[in-house]
Amino acid sequence: MITVKNIFKSFGDKPILKDISYAFEPGKNNLIIGQSGSGKTVLMKCIIGLFHVDKGDVIYDDRVFSGMKKKELKEVYREIGMLFQAGALYDYMSVEENVMFPLSMFTKDTYDDKLKRVNFCLERVNLKGSNKLMPSELSGGMVKRVAIARAISMNPKYLFCDEPNSGLDPKTAELIDDLINEITKEYKITTIVNTHDMNSVLNIGDNIAFIHQGQLWWQGTKKDILSTTNKELNEFVFSTELTRRLK
Repeated sequence: MITVKNIFKSFGDKPILKDISYAFEPGKNNLIIGQSGSGKTVLMKCIIGLFHVDKGDVIYDDRVFSGMKKKELKEVYREIGMLFQAGALYDYMSVEENVMFPLSMFTKDTYDDKLKRVNFCLERVNLKGSNKLMPSELSGGMVKRVAIARAISMNPKYLFCDEPNSGLDPKTAELIDDLINEITKEYKITTIVNTHDMNSVLNIGDNIAFIHQGQLWWQGTKKDILSTTNKELNEFVFSTELTRRLK
């Protein structure tokens, strides 16, 4: 579990996050949603430690993130997997080398042991035998699946996904959602997904935090979100012709 307690964050004299408290549960898809500029990306970056909070605490299980010493931080980072918006594969590395990169960076495993883990992860995302392909040879969906394989290579307790369906067609996006969901449930990972994709919200939204103007404006599940009376959330959810038809 990851818990944020009374988080505040400003840039200069502009407040971005205002007193946000929330618990991200293990084995669940915890989605952060909100309009562009709402603060959802800043919140994720604060949780990961890319931004220091001005006030409040980020807690990984029973470990307070802010104030950790270097050794403690390294231990937490070993437990984190990250799926970046565009996949962020190294274009000069093969699929195998990309997935192996965290293992080479954070472990002292033998090459054979690392390769065994790489092959396991690639098979888990349905890319068995793709080891020697280069990123330029992959489709957008394959790039995301390789990125997921890399993100789970260290067997993480916590998985962060930043707009995982960005740039994908609806069918491929659904496949990525399903894969994230399966891995989350199978390994009891605390998964946090930053998204504005309503298909993802309705497909895998176990827990949903709606951020509005830097505040936690609403929280619930995919079952709750279509029947909420929250005005700002309704404006966000039913902002397209397709979602308006769900009313």
